[in-house]
Amino acid sequence: KMTELNRATPKTIWTAPATGPNSKNIWAPEIHFLDNKWYTYYTAGASTDLSTQRSFVLENASPDPTTGTWTDKGQIRDPAADVFAIDGTVFTHNGNNYFIYSGHSTATDNTQNLYIARMSNPWTLATARTLVSSPTFAWERVGSPPAVNEGPEILKNSAGRVFLIYSASGCWTDDYALGMLTLKEGGDPLIATDWVKSPTPVFSKKSSTSTYGPGHNTFFKSKDGTEDWIIYHANNAPGQGCGDARNPRMQKFTWNADGTPNFGEPLPINTPIKKPAGE
Repeated sequence: KMTELNRATPKTIWTAPATGPNSKNIWAPEIHFLDNKWYTYYTAGASTDLSTQRSFVLENASPDPTTGTWTDKGQIRDPAADVFAIDGTVFTHNGNNYFIYSGHSTATDNTQNLYIARMSNPWTLATARTLVSSPTFAWERVGSPPAVNEGPEILKNSAGRVFLIYSASGCWTDDYALGMLTLKEGGDPLIATDWVKSPTPVFSKKSSTSTYGPGHNTFFKSKDGTEDWIIYHANNAPGQGCGDARNPRMQKFTWNADGTPNFGEPLPINTPIKKPAGE
């Protein structure tokens, strides 16, 4: 139950080595169930130099991800583009698994773009990466350089239409916000022009509800499957940046008549809301 998350007992599934390419700055872990095994995708680096950040994978064959052994499967990467790569996520489309992440185009360009590649297995890419989004709109470039697209997450509606929700602008600004790409009907995720970017953010700051820099979200269904919820982090006051002042928040969202998500506006932090249905 999401409403009991604050009372859950933490479980350490893996400890970073003292040295090596995945020994520092452990960020943005996600757990996925693929091919009857559990996989954790995370970001780490070789040093405190953030340019060394890359994406890595852990595997666990236990039916329960809190038990069993997590095995380090190493870095997941495009060999032709072994540069900064963070915030990896996986989605399944037409029987294929795809890896989406935020990364640099080269070792000398610090703009954060969104890339996608098809996977041959849960820890290996089968194709070269495809660039699907760069921060081109002004609302994606607040606080630049660097300009930022990061934190990609896939959302599907009841008809299977695919939306890629991402975070834009610097997390160190109050204008960190959510953007959206829509995969065309029948589109190929590896064809950049099959993704259409919304020209305005789909979720952004609201000072009257003490919400600054909302971003890096994910989604979940209510326990009874009837509701869709977004969970994200934000700051309570302006100027708090990317630090420990950020706190997680969740709220229900709806769908527009055209099948696109309607996230509404951030709710006030001290206003009671109904539990997700079924809890």
